[in-house]
Amino acid sequence: MEFNEFDFHPQVMSGITAAGFVTPTPIQARTIQPALGNKDVMGLAQTGTGKTAAFVLPILQRLINGPSGHIRALVIAPTRELAEQTHDTCRTLGRKTGLRSATVYGGVSMSSQMNKLRKGVDIVIACPGRLLDYINRRTINLSKLEVLVLDEADRMLDMGFLPDIKKIIQHIPRSRQTLLFSATMPDGIRKLANDILKAPVTVQIDHSAPADTVSHALYSVDQHLKTGLLLKLLGKTDTESVLVFTRTKHRAKRVGEQLEKAGYRAASLQGNLSQNKRQEALTGFRNGSYQVLVATDIAARGIDVSCISHVINYDIPDTTDAYTHRIGRTGRAAKTGDAFTFITREDEYMVRSIERVLGEKVERRTLEGFDYKKPAPSDSMRVARPHRGAQRGKSHKKKTMAWTNVSSLSHKSGRRTKPAHSVAS
Repeated sequence: MEFNEFDFHPQVMSGITAAGFVTPTPIQARTIQPALGNKDVMGLAQTGTGKTAAFVLPILQRLINGPSGHIRALVIAPTRELAEQTHDTCRTLGRKTGLRSATVYGGVSMSSQMNKLRKGVDIVIACPGRLLDYINRRTINLSKLEVLVLDEADRMLDMGFLPDIKKIIQHIPRSRQTLLFSATMPDGIRKLANDILKAPVTVQIDHSAPADTVSHALYSVDQHLKTGLLLKLLGKTDTESVLVFTRTKHRAKRVGEQLEKAGYRAASLQGNLSQNKRQEALTGFRNGSYQVLVATDIAARGIDVSCISHVINYDIPDTTDAYTHRIGRTGRAAKTGDAFTFITREDEYMVRSIERVLGEKVERRTLEGFDYKKPAPSDSMRVARPHRGAQRGKSHKKKTMAWTNVSSLSHKSGRRTKPAHSVAS
């Protein structure tokens, strides 16, 4: 099947062709047709399966022949990064349609967003908190809404947005088309889907198992040696762009700084950054200015960079679903990718859970030439690893992390991530 079989409007098809789309992904192939038929859809698909275009294209097709100047489609997303990514997709695929979209989220000026809304837009992509602010202030009009999309619903549940979403839904027309996308189906999302979807078409695309284009490997290492191992591994591995996951935003910041000091073109993406800094980090990672991006799970949600060759779990995730989300950012678009995970002795239970999802044992590797027996710093310099269950909502302001100076690392030639000493810190 190819995109031209959907009988899109020529102006929509022009955007599809310009984007280089020929054959739809499985989620697109099975979602677009019922969505074009004005049916509600519940799509279960992991990150990186092409679900954004699966709902953007039917929206463009529906809106192109109708009245303009008011909000007819609303996409609710959990993070600013995902909202911007969806906005970019709308602009790319809808470049010839004349339809206008705008983003609404916190961390930036309300006045600048309001100015865009006043000029008239057809599609709004919003995060729940800021959108609810506008609704409560009566500065946004959703009375003529035709299509509602909830994207990455499970992540919005994790982030505590479900009450806001329920309040938002009370302010939009009951007569509408609703599309809900989620990688998993926890009880809260299942109940929400039952409440807001009308006779939905359910599309499920390998939502529980990671992509088979990704190879997996485990590196057993003591906590205090993780940064040293990361630096050594980057120096000896043939990479393109590398996404590194940490459990806390403090650790993401520290690891990013340590990579930069070692000469890597690296940035961190975590909750304490201003919106401008977050956008700069994402843009730099997409265009190759940064070869390594260090991020937390929430901060990284929605990152869509096609050339990520490696995902490195500096800290193992808390759930198998989180592991699937993380490694789903490599091995995309028929490319292969690698997922490396650093594990300590206390992580064995989660390793077994991940292996059950994968259906196989994960290879355990050691890096030749790395000193795994190097002692930890003295008690006066060492900081205990925070307990996994205490991560959410707690501050770790005084924690520091030991790291190893690897200025003498040797690097192979090829497409690896090179230290870029000419790049200013």
